[in-house]
Formats: sequence, structure tokens, C-alpha cells
Amino acid sequence: MNQTKYIFVTGGVTSSLGKGIIAASLAKLLQARGYRTTIQKFDPYINVDPGTLNPYEHGECYVTDDGAETDLDLGHYERFLNVPTSQANNVTTGRVYLSVIEKERRGEFLGKTVQVVPHITNEIKERMQLLGKSGDYDIVITEIGGTVGDIESLPYIESVRQLVWELGENNGIVIHLTLVPYLAAAGELKTKPTQHSVKTLMESGIKADILVCRTEHEISQELRQKLALFCNVKKEAVIQSIDASTIYEVPNLMLEEGLDKVALKKLDLPEKNAPDLNNWNEFLFRLKNPKNTVNIGLVGKYVELQDSYKSILEAFIHAGAANETKVNVISIHSEHLDANSAENQLKDLDGILVAPGFGGRGIEGKIDTVRYARENNIPFFGICLGMQMAVIEYSRNVLGYADANSTEMNENTAHPVINLMEEQKNIENKGGTMRLGAWKCSIEANTLAQKIYGKTEIMERHRHRYEFNGAYLNELEKAGLVASGVNPDTKLVEIVEIPTHPFFIGVQYHPEYKSTVANPHPLFVSFVAAAVQHKNK
Repeated sequence: MNQTKYIFVTGGVTSSLGKGIIAASLAKLLQARGYRTTIQKFDPYINVDPGTLNPYEHGECYVTDDGAETDLDLGHYERFLNVPTSQANNVTTGRVYLSVIEKERRGEFLGKTVQVVPHITNEIKERMQLLGKSGDYDIVITEIGGTVGDIESLPYIESVRQLVWELGENNGIVIHLTLVPYLAAAGELKTKPTQHSVKTLMESGIKADILVCRTEHEISQELRQKLALFCNVKKEAVIQSIDASTIYEVPNLMLEEGLDKVALKKLDLPEKNAPDLNNWNEFLFRLKNPKNTVNIGLVGKYVELQDSYKSILEAFIHAGAANETKVNVISIHSEHLDANSAENQLKDLDGILVAPGFGGRGIEGKIDTVRYARENNIPFFGICLGMQMAVIEYSRNVLGYADANSTEMNENTAHPVINLMEEQKNIENKGGTMRLGAWKCSIEANTLAQKIYGKTEIMERHRHRYEFNGAYLNELEKAGLVASGVNPDTKLVEIVEIPTHPFFIGVQYHPEYKSTVANPHPLFVSFVAAAVQHKNK
């Protein structure tokens, strides 16, 4: 197959309908039929990347191997497809405008008046085709953030219109995701919001090829016929997306609805073989039929919003299925924890994870949590800031440095066991300046880390600015906190553990970013197994 085909996914009526999940599910089905497929996300906000956004604003920031700070939907793409994404898979309006303005400053437009059309739209179209032109993919799915009719989305919608026209017949299609609400007072599903949404799309010059309708109730054949007629699509292209108990059921639901077949037909591509979903369905079976249940405390400071720790929650789902265990994640706000309340809130847990984060809020609660887990032999797992809290706790309560801290929280601490790297000290801009992306880690033999990974060389993704201060390494190791993983080039500490504890490990990187359905992350799998063991004791 020579020409890459393009599928654009737009949304209407309301946000948070699950464009990312529909895109990932369709990609999964196309991949399972033997097509090389990738997904990209175009976000209409003006931040250059999601890295500077508060998790309360936009959920977690997801990081790729090449160090791109991206939208959390890229996490879904990787978890479903088990294929790494990159900088090219996520573009924001801020990045588009920055690039166009830089070109204008360099004189690349030869004195022309720079405008949304054609300059901004050309930049968007160029980026929409980057992955397609690499030769690595047969089909590129592009998710457009926001909803049709938003002022911010207009340049993207116009770019899609132009591109579908330029690509020609059967080379680019538009899937429109919309809501069919149920009105309890009338006792029926209503199609009017969908009709208006499709009309708005048509006013922008785009005809939806496929309608995916989010609904809480089955859509009858009569309603499908009505939607087909009023929205100008074929009846078989009206796809029902009903609420599911887990996002991992959605590919099977879309298979039943024939979404992949309709898309392939519209792209004039052969169906090839039936999708091979054996491994996927095995995972689903284990997920739905657990033999054990564990309660794991997630101690963090953004716990009010589930999306803040999206990748961690999904990694627990993968690891739970691998252990045939249902993982109940109990969110605990670190600001509401202290030495007095720790026992009350933590005593019934089978494992404790101290989550990543930035800034000083809720720090003491995290330190008290680490102490409780360490002294009571509860399986402990610290990620990024969670690992740093473990180092501070050990320095304070075992080494006896009562004011040990990170210079992020207290610049004048006498014992900066966590400190800024020299090259970070002169940085003024916050965006994209952390230690980001995949870094090597060498693991010491005969350690918990080596037992978990089964190897001595790994690559993991980072997103942080502060580091373990090597000046304290010898003292901490003599006192029993072992650095079992170190970056071979910078000698920065990546993993700490306590060999005398049943399961106590902290990592400076973010293992949750690499956990997928096909490859649950070994750290999470081992942590859940340790929680099961602790519970059975």
C-alpha cells in the first residue's frame, strides 16, 4: 500500500465524550487486522505544551520516550496499541503559532501578510501529515481536541476540510463523536443535539462520514435511521457507543458495531483478516474475574481529580489483571495526613503508593506516610517526588538529620538530601526544561529492583527537576537505604530500596508511563503481588 490514509476524529455537543478512547479503540481494531496505525492529538489551547498546565486544569501531563510533554490521551494510545508515541503525536495551537511566528521572524514568508489562512492552516496540515509521510504507517488517526463550534478549534476544522479535499476520494474521512442524551422526563433518547452538531460541522464545509453516538441506552433501528437521514450519513455508519464498565471493553463494542469495517470501506481498503484480539480478551477476562482483592492507598495532592494520576490508575488495572487481583485504589490527600492521623488512615491498607507532584503543598503528609509504611512493614512504592520523600524521611528519622529536606521545599535546609542539578540552577523558563524522556538506568545485582526487572539495564521516562544529592549516598547506604539503580552517565540515583523491608522501593522516574495492556509494568505487577502477600499474611 503506497498512500497513507487519514482518519479525523472530531467531537460535538460536549467535551469529555471519549474521543481519545474511540480513536484508540479504532486504531486497536485496525492494528489487529494487520494495518500499521498511529494516532495523534491536536489540542486547541495556546500553551506550547501541557507541561506547564496544573493537573487540575487538564489532568496529568504524559511524557514520551523523546521527552515530549503531551496530552494524557497519548497515554491511552500507547496503552491500547503498545507502540510508543513521540513529539509528533501531540500538537497544540501554541506550538503551531510559535512555529509560524518564528518563521515570520526569519523572513521565510518573504514579506507576505501572515494570516490564519493560509499560514496557520498550512502549518497544521504539514504537522497532520508528518507521521503519514514517514512511511511507517498505513493509517494515521488524528483526534481534534475540543468541540466543533469552539472559536479555538476553527483553524483545525478548516485544516481538516482542506486536507480531506486535497487528499482526494477515499484517502481521508471524518468521524464525528457526539452525544445522544436520555431525557428522563420524556423517557426517550434525543437526537437533536447530534443534528445541531453535525449541522455546525457542515457549516464549516465538512461532511461527517461516520457518526459515533455516545449514549447510556441502546439506540433503536428507528433512531439510527433518523440520524442517518438528518445527518446525511449511511445507516451502517451510525455507530452506537454505549457506556462500558471499563474503557478496555470499547474495542470489542466497536467491533460489534462494525466501526472498523465501515472505516475501511470508506477508505477503500480491504478488510484483510478478522481482528486478532485473543491477548486483549485474555486480559479482559482476568480483569473481570479476579481471585483476590487488595486496597492500595494512593497518597498525593491532586487526588480530587482522577485524571491527575491517570497513568498510575491504568497501570494498577494492568498489574491487577496480571495478578488476577482487583486493585481498589483509595485516594488519600497528603494535606490531610500527619503523624497523628497516619495510623488511622493507613492501617487497613495492603500497600501504599506515594505519588509524584511538584511544590511544597502536602509534603509533610507524604513524609509521615513513608515513615508509617517503613516502620509497619507495609509494601511501599514511591514515584518521583514519592521517592524523594522516602529519602528525606530516612534522612530525618534514621540518620537523625531532623531538618533534612529538598531545596524545592526549603532552599536553606542544612541537609539538602534532594537538590537541583548544577545545570538546572540557571534556568528561568519553566516549560520543557526538566530532565525529560527516556534515560538509562543500571541496576545493581541481587537487589529488589533486579529481581523485579530481571535485568541490569533499563530505560525509563523522567519528568522532574530535583535529584537525589550524591553527597549523602554513603551515609544513607551505611544506614540501610540502598541505591540499587543509577544512571550510568550522570551517576544520578534512579532507584532506592530497603533490603530489610518486605517491599520498599522508590524510583526517580515514572514507570506508569510505560505500562500497557500487552506489557504491564513489572514494578506495578510486583507491588500488587507484594500487597496480595501482605494481605494474606
